[in-house]
Amino acid sequence: MPRTAAPIGTLAGVGAAFVYVASFDPNQPGHYPACPLLAVTGIYCPGCGGLRSAYAVAHGDLASALHANVLAVVLFVAFAALWTHWFLRRARGLPYVLPLRPRLMAWHGWAAGALVVAFTVVRNTPLGTALIP
Repeated sequence: MPRTAAPIGTLAGVGAAFVYVASFDPNQPGHYPACPLLAVTGIYCPGCGGLRSAYAVAHGDLASALHANVLAVVLFVAFAALWTHWFLRRARGLPYVLPLRPRLMAWHGWAAGALVVAFTVVRNTPLGTALIP
């Protein structure tokens, strides 16, 4: 088995998901289920607009992607960077280690969680109307 099989397999899976999302416009009803939190409470969750964002990224429309869900775009970029790092290390025969792993501490996880909560709260207030998909 080649050293890069796992990164390539992961990319194939993520790529297939993006191809599917690119094939069916999430802005048109009937292709995807509605967000249960939004349907029940009217509150936008941190993932609301993520499919529309992925659709826009797949079609090269970065402005629409950022408008649909800026957090999703940041996560897409983070995935691309980490995947590239993973692939290059495996291609060179090196074990994969997260680039920041030795310096990550528990508070980093709490900070990331707080950022997601803050994003969710702000997008559901009048100040965050630009963050609504």
